[in-house]
Amino acid sequence: MEEKATVRGSGTESWRWDAADIARAVRLGRVSAREVAEAALARQAEANPAINAVVLPLEREALEGAEAVDAARERGEALGPLAGVPVTTKINADQRGLPTSNGVVAFRNVVAAEDSPVVANLRRAGAVIIGRTNTPAFSWRWFTDNALHGRTLNPWNAGVTPGGSSGGASAAVAAGIGAVAHGNDIGGSVRYPAYACGVAGLRPSAGRIPSFNPSAAAERPLSGQVLSAQGPLARRVGDLRLALQAMAAPDPRDPWQAPVPLSGLPAPARPIRVALCADPAGGGVHPTVAEAVDRAGKALEAAGYAVEPAEPPNWAAVAEDWDAFINAEATVYMRAGFEQHADPAARGIFARSSARPLPAIEDYMRLLARRATHQRAWARWMAERPLLVIPCSNEPPFPQGLDETDFDRVFRAQSPLFPTVLLGLPSVAVPAGVVDGLPTGVQVVAPRWREDLALDAAEVIEAAWPMPTPIGPRG
Repeated sequence: MEEKATVRGSGTESWRWDAADIARAVRLGRVSAREVAEAALARQAEANPAINAVVLPLEREALEGAEAVDAARERGEALGPLAGVPVTTKINADQRGLPTSNGVVAFRNVVAAEDSPVVANLRRAGAVIIGRTNTPAFSWRWFTDNALHGRTLNPWNAGVTPGGSSGGASAAVAAGIGAVAHGNDIGGSVRYPAYACGVAGLRPSAGRIPSFNPSAAAERPLSGQVLSAQGPLARRVGDLRLALQAMAAPDPRDPWQAPVPLSGLPAPARPIRVALCADPAGGGVHPTVAEAVDRAGKALEAAGYAVEPAEPPNWAAVAEDWDAFINAEATVYMRAGFEQHADPAARGIFARSSARPLPAIEDYMRLLARRATHQRAWARWMAERPLLVIPCSNEPPFPQGLDETDFDRVFRAQSPLFPTVLLGLPSVAVPAGVVDGLPTGVQVVAPRWREDLALDAAEVIEAAWPMPTPIGPRG
């Protein structure tokens, strides 16, 4: 059967298309990768000055990459899953010949000699990299601002954070600058920006997508190695699936990557049970957040899922151990860098987030051992309920700079982001409507390696509340 390309309008409007539609159209010769790249670069030039999402446009590289895709097609070669798809990469991941500044002035001339695994995988999949996106200093905030590149604005509302640390990625993809954006997440840095900008974001299972920066002077701390995850953002959940296929290709430079297949895993019992929990931390949530969780549950129920209220085990203890693990190692590995090189706002936020004293070595060893206890408890719980729907944040997207004046409020609201990181579970942030002019959404959490289940459920929620992205930047 002939593959069909579902495209809307001419190639000059391809910046509006989904990644899957672009890749199909390029494969079938309905549009050239060069035409797609030119349209994406034109959209970037039009929209980016208002939001400062892309801090390093890559026009020449993008056109050369697109021409290479077109040449491969002319030769009859098989094209990758992201053939001709415009993507952006985050400035904290090595990209050959470009600076890995991580939002720090002192690192603006740290030029990568080779690609990180995730960038290399995107290239091999045929993606066309059109620019590098902004992040806060050292990628350590849920807001995106730094002394090197300045503040990124949310295209929905300039006075609201686009999230962080992948705030440049989320703002770009929401505004139509690239169909897919690369991000990474150790405390919600893919999922919160997706929530704030009304797009979809995937934090995959720990070990799913390889990660390594060849330019790094030393190995990352253990928390960074086992908890940080690379992941895609996109306007549609289906494009997350496509991007995951590309990003998850094996790379020997990451010893933590596991070659688990993306599909063909055992089917869960039907109907699939879904646990709905609007306030897992028990501290109260904003009404719009609770309503989004409720709406998501109703959409899944209408699609045949068995939805029930249920609380996952030991939520507060898991979140506390994530905090203790991350901040103990940040104090040892990152404090000097923040004190010497970060901008004043970032220094102050780091000081507040890592204010606790270092644990005794015995306590730290028990903390590491206890991670398996939490993982075991959740694995048994999710064997009965393979999906969990929770908020992305306990509040609507924050006003810009709120963490500088009320860090404690911000940190409390972000508690839904933490446990899945310590547990290594996949989670999809998916929009669930617009309230008072701002996007809202939920997280869908699945057992380890079951991104397929989370993505399937997220597509059901997405279908119930389609979002008007890409959107034009608004004041």
